[in-house]
Amino acid sequence: MIVCQAYRFALDPTPREQGALASAVGGARFAYNWGLELVKQRLGERAAGQDVAVPWTLSALRREWNRAKAEVAPWWQENSKEAYSSGLDALARGLQNWADAGAGRRAGAPMGFPRRKKKGRGRQGCRFTTGAIGLEPDRHHVVLPRLGRLKTHESTRKLARHLERGTGRILSAAISRQAGRWVVSFTCEVQRAQRRPRNPAATVGVDVGIKHLAVLSGGEQIANPKPLTAARRKLGRLNRQLARCHGPRAADGTPRAPSARWRQAQAELARLHARIANLRAQALHQLTSRLAGTYGTVVVERLNVAGMVRNRRLARAIADSGMGQVRRLLGYKTSWAGGRLIQADRFYPSSTTCSGCGTVKAKLPLSERLFRCDNQACGLVGDRDENAARNLAALVELIKTQQMVVAGSGPETGMNACARDCQPTGDGGRSGNPGQHTASRAAAGSQQPIRV
Repeated sequence: MIVCQAYRFALDPTPREQGALASAVGGARFAYNWGLELVKQRLGERAAGQDVAVPWTLSALRREWNRAKAEVAPWWQENSKEAYSSGLDALARGLQNWADAGAGRRAGAPMGFPRRKKKGRGRQGCRFTTGAIGLEPDRHHVVLPRLGRLKTHESTRKLARHLERGTGRILSAAISRQAGRWVVSFTCEVQRAQRRPRNPAATVGVDVGIKHLAVLSGGEQIANPKPLTAARRKLGRLNRQLARCHGPRAADGTPRAPSARWRQAQAELARLHARIANLRAQALHQLTSRLAGTYGTVVVERLNVAGMVRNRRLARAIADSGMGQVRRLLGYKTSWAGGRLIQADRFYPSSTTCSGCGTVKAKLPLSERLFRCDNQACGLVGDRDENAARNLAALVELIKTQQMVVAGSGPETGMNACARDCQPTGDGGRSGNPGQHTASRAAAGSQQPIRV
């Protein structure tokens, strides 16, 4: 199975190499801002009635840059041409996303027109697609265009073994600075061996939440590390310390040079935020890797996390759990492990349905942590998250039943999608929507149990 996979290594550059890395990133930012000003200028001239061409694609922006770089950036030879091309590529993608969003061709939140990039703000990085890109035989150095040989903090053996065996090849490399640390990411095409989960026939329902990171249908509760909550006291202290320092702006908003103490406090605060993010990512990766490697079928919900964080009382806790990442990580990990991922529709009443008899409650507020079935003949009482996980696991049998009904009754018509079944494909899950199964359910907003 051929997959597109990234390998990320922390760099250990010398002060001179740090300056070269910063120069490459600055060159990408300069090309981006220069191209943005050129596009705005051409759009203004066209609005005034002039017949001018607006460079909108990467190839058009490259032609304009090559004609003007000797004048606008006489120092351009200090960096690789890929650094400037990376900035222009980011601009071309932003312009296309803005145009597609305005024309209704792009899903998601509305995209604004690209804005200038400021030094020290946002993500700092650039990408290399051509040139000398590779690993050194000692497995502790990488090679990048014009930057040369750079030492890494950790061994590169995981990627080096694929390159030595011929089961992988590097497509591109990207450098970035995060919380004062330089990292390099290699995007590779890797040949992965076909695998099977330890229990191919086993099914597990996963209900993610705030109190627990996840509750499995078997009753296991995965603890939520809550890294942001644990670090809030230290965050408050560092923010107060930063506010007392001589910052880049005066009380009246006038720009000024920040003090060395302010830079030190800002760097320490950034390192703490990076540690919080790393702890959260570690917990999510450990959970999803274990689920994908153990169970043949994993069932999760398609949660509307963007809408859930609008609740001001729960926004911080929801963001701290990172529940929106679970489905994304399981999407490719189940494919790599040889299993499948079933995604329940966001309107599927997993929390309000009794896992014993199928009765659906009219309401179940968040304050009620125990699920009590309204059906007196059933009388089920248990944890609401475990009840939801069991309902998700039972969705697999519903899909199997629906498949038999559809196979015996002709094409599916008049049925609402209830679950999406993502199975592994030969291209590592890059084919988009590998497959879907549908099951009959009540219309959205109705509180009736699912029937086939």
